[in-house]
Amino acid sequence: MATETAAKPKGSMRVGVQKFGTFLSGMIMPNIGAFIAWGLITALFIEAGWLPVAELGGFGTDAEGNPNIGLVGPMITYLLPLLIAYTGGRMVYDVRGGVVGAIGTMGVIVGAGIPMFIGAMIMGPLGGWTMKKIDRIWDGKIKPGFEMLVNNFSAGIWGAALALIGFYGISPMVEAFSTAAGNVVQFLVNNGLLPLTSIFIEPAKVLFLNNAINHGVLTPLGVQQSLEDGKSILFLLEANPGPGLGILLAYMFFGRGIAKASAPGAAIIHFLGGIHEIYFPYVLMRPLLILAAIAGGMTGIATLAVTNSGLVAPAAPGSIIAVLAQTARDSYFGVILSVILATAVSFLVASVILKTSKQKDDDGDEGGLAAAISRMESMKGKKSSVASNLTGGGNVAVMAGPIQNIVFACDAGMGSSAMGASVLRNKIKAAGYPDVKVTNASIANLRDDYDVVVTHQDLTERAKPATSSAVHVSVDNFMNSPRYEEIVDLVKESRSDRVDADDAAGSGAGSDADAGSFGGAHAAGAHAGGNAAEEAVGGTSSDSRGAGAHAAGASAHGEEATSDILVAESVVLSGSSTSRDAAIDEAGQLLLARDAVDEGYLRAMHEREESVSTYMGSFLAIPHGTNAAKGHIRKSAVSFIRYPEGIDWNGKEVKFVVGVAGVNNEHLHILSSIAKVFTDKAQVAQLEAATSAEEILEIFRKVNA
Repeated sequence: MATETAAKPKGSMRVGVQKFGTFLSGMIMPNIGAFIAWGLITALFIEAGWLPVAELGGFGTDAEGNPNIGLVGPMITYLLPLLIAYTGGRMVYDVRGGVVGAIGTMGVIVGAGIPMFIGAMIMGPLGGWTMKKIDRIWDGKIKPGFEMLVNNFSAGIWGAALALIGFYGISPMVEAFSTAAGNVVQFLVNNGLLPLTSIFIEPAKVLFLNNAINHGVLTPLGVQQSLEDGKSILFLLEANPGPGLGILLAYMFFGRGIAKASAPGAAIIHFLGGIHEIYFPYVLMRPLLILAAIAGGMTGIATLAVTNSGLVAPAAPGSIIAVLAQTARDSYFGVILSVILATAVSFLVASVILKTSKQKDDDGDEGGLAAAISRMESMKGKKSSVASNLTGGGNVAVMAGPIQNIVFACDAGMGSSAMGASVLRNKIKAAGYPDVKVTNASIANLRDDYDVVVTHQDLTERAKPATSSAVHVSVDNFMNSPRYEEIVDLVKESRSDRVDADDAAGSGAGSDADAGSFGGAHAAGAHAGGNAAEEAVGGTSSDSRGAGAHAAGASAHGEEATSDILVAESVVLSGSSTSRDAAIDEAGQLLLARDAVDEGYLRAMHEREESVSTYMGSFLAIPHGTNAAKGHIRKSAVSFIRYPEGIDWNGKEVKFVVGVAGVNNEHLHILSSIAKVFTDKAQVAQLEAATSAEEILEIFRKVNA
């Protein structure tokens, strides 16, 4: 306990900056294509470009004497900030948050005389977060039929208010900050001090802190400078591939063991692919090599400053191909020279360090490099598939930190996965790890920020491309799979391994735990249960409002919700069907009788069953519609049918069929209750012995309580 407490402060600031930088990067990186498009248009069509075109470049006047607007100005003033704002708002509160964030950003854009990238990074997430909080005020209080009216007008009204706040309040502050930051950069340039920034940037890269600097300050200022001067040196302060290439070349000549053997491949990935993190483990093996990176970075920046060279737009990834593609027309000599000299200086310094260092390598059997990769992944907070391939471990599931976020994924994200998540959540809590987030989602909405992804064995291959960094677990049923115990053991091992590694390295268990949990903290905190809800409502973004709490059976109005969603009229003690398809029809007809769904949903229930079985184990099946059938749901409802003699369900015996149709998150606490009951053999026996619908309802109410 004392060790963990002492360790947390050591890394808390680093982890906090990592989180902040990763969030900023999440707003910028998806829109890099737009930055590249703007950069190419600028390089080609401005007055000093390769193919000057007044109508496109925005210079000169038209035949009537009016100034040409062109593409360059509007794209940088409106398109790019609005894309960033929408992305930031969507990260916080899905599409609804993105729209409100973009509306608010228009106020900042119009209120300022400079490109409002920093303003967009503020207003986008702020719009999403505030809209999320406002929606919670009337969550569950809107009368059926008025949801769209309330949602649309509330978003419009609050978006307009945010635009005014942005115009009068945020815009002047951001403009003042941008002006001050620009003055600082100009001061460094005028006094020849800009190369000193490498002292901070190069170590920050290895510690994964560079995103906060690069995307929070350098990119916005660089874009503004590029708009005014046609290029900016700021785009290459961090993206220059020379320092890393020099270190890898030094390992090729003077390294040993697996580090030397893997360095050529790493150099190609780094220089041509632009994946700079590939060289970080080599620095971590010999921390003194950070001096080589700093020396190379300073040399590259000094060369750019002397030759007055720069790029027209960000180079992402930091590949030499991307760098040359974004190089200003008059800067090719300076940019290429900066890369060459940065590589040469970094190589020379690294070579001296490798040749003269008395540190003994233990990388002959991959130990040194593997350990360095593990440390790098701990700092990054997730597995690095590229770096892991250096030691041939790319196909092995390795946890870079303690498991914090587990997601159950199915086709629709509102039935099977919700129950499976509830079962595993209870097992993990019972094992003493209540902080591990277990959520559910549809495969279509998966993102690569989970530690473990659990899917039905027929869906695993569909889930892998979207979550390549996660450990994948396949199950054949969601109720009582033996794989759950393996996942619990994996959670235990990830915690114990992290403590052991931190004790050995002195890096602080608490810090790494925090670093490892960032991606999932966003997914399970800002979107707790959100994906599941989104599946049921057609993406109306009323998603992340407590679905996780409902799925855990924590609703404050459990009995009231139960009576609304599962009623006595929808409970059948002795079903008449003798086959799977007939049972699906019988469960669907009960939903239809309550006007909860239309006929289209019944067809979708059969489509869902044909793609992946809804058999859960413990004699239970929960047929429900496909993800595309959300529009056929009118209100949340659950039907319950018992088949005392059992029916064949794809070779499995089923005695209980639960039909599910869910709007928002209203049905999830019922599924949680069902999951709890069916993991307890005594309670399953009570269901088999029940003689009335009221007894069935009472069993679920007791579990909920």
